[in-house]
Amino acid sequence: MDFSNYSKIVFPLVLVLVFPFSSASKSRSPCDFPAIFNFGDSNSDTGGLSAAFGQAGPPAGETYFGAPAGRYCDGRLVIDFIAESLGLPYLSAFLDALGSNFSHGANFATAGSTIRPQNTTLHQSGFSPISLNVQTYEFNDFLLRSQFIRTKGGVFSKLMPKEKHFSQGLYTFDIGQNDLTAGYFLNMSTDQVRAYVPDVIDQFKTAIQDIYGRGGRYFWIHNTGPVGCLPYVLDRVLITAGQVDKAGCASPFNEVAQFFNSKLKEAVIELRKDLPLAGFTYVDVYSVKYELISRPKKHGFEHPLQACCGHGGKYNYNMHHGCGSKIKVKGKEIILGKSCKNPSVRINWDGVHFTEAANKWVFEQIVNGSYSDPPLPLNMACHKQYA
Repeated sequence: MDFSNYSKIVFPLVLVLVFPFSSASKSRSPCDFPAIFNFGDSNSDTGGLSAAFGQAGPPAGETYFGAPAGRYCDGRLVIDFIAESLGLPYLSAFLDALGSNFSHGANFATAGSTIRPQNTTLHQSGFSPISLNVQTYEFNDFLLRSQFIRTKGGVFSKLMPKEKHFSQGLYTFDIGQNDLTAGYFLNMSTDQVRAYVPDVIDQFKTAIQDIYGRGGRYFWIHNTGPVGCLPYVLDRVLITAGQVDKAGCASPFNEVAQFFNSKLKEAVIELRKDLPLAGFTYVDVYSVKYELISRPKKHGFEHPLQACCGHGGKYNYNMHHGCGSKIKVKGKEIILGKSCKNPSVRINWDGVHFTEAANKWVFEQIVNGSYSDPPLPLNMACHKQYA
């Protein structure tokens, strides 16, 4: 399977409860997050899968980096814009040993990751073996070994986070979509997928509790997007006319995403009670992404259900010939999966992931807290304000 096709399948949704800002919250000072520690799948992978299984090739990275940069996108991801807004450098992937700087955090996300470990290999299913529990093992190792390395001084010290960064840093999460599509791609029914969601959520809670036990205190958690609007899904599954909504998306998949998100929201509420020293921000990314896909022209975009970089078909997506794929014809190499002329007005990059332009738009909607519970902006996420 072409790795550029599978990596991103995530669906958290959940309605955000919005409460008015109190005068006390307005008077609070912005948080000084010295580091970000990110966990997730290809929505926020800045090079983990590429380091472990081979780089995401051209034209990935063309819009911003000018070359492949470990991301399944033409440029920056939401996590990149989060880092920028906090005045921090882009996160290096924990798995990338070449040229990495971890002084301001680390990224444990890998494309294709799930919360619940899968009983398949990467080549069999396209899902990463580096599930959320493995990412927390990596984090625990990173926490201990980074401090040992710092004791060596010199460049070793400069490339590692300070010990206090682990309690003062922001812990970001964007994962869960692949857990849902994994079931569908095994031909499970919607009821069967819904049935295992509680177990997936329990494993998510366990990961949060483990990080809290290691000193993590500030958690920024994205729910999952409308997976039923992704060309990757629309091209692969059979849906009837009655299962297609006004935006052209597959309603059953989005409904399961919303169910997942409702359970994720409940889990966050429970975690607030169980871990009283922590601050949790729940971000309704689903609503933001669906707004963009369902009303693209209003926001300056076009062809919301078509991949910018792909080959053929209704959705410009082919799982066997993905973005950047090549074939040989009479000994001559031909690129099938070419990028569209103007990615800046397209939402979907390769059938699975968003373009940089769409990622930037999503970030701009969530950074001020409009879709957050509690409704605090990103730079205030160290403050707790619960109803």
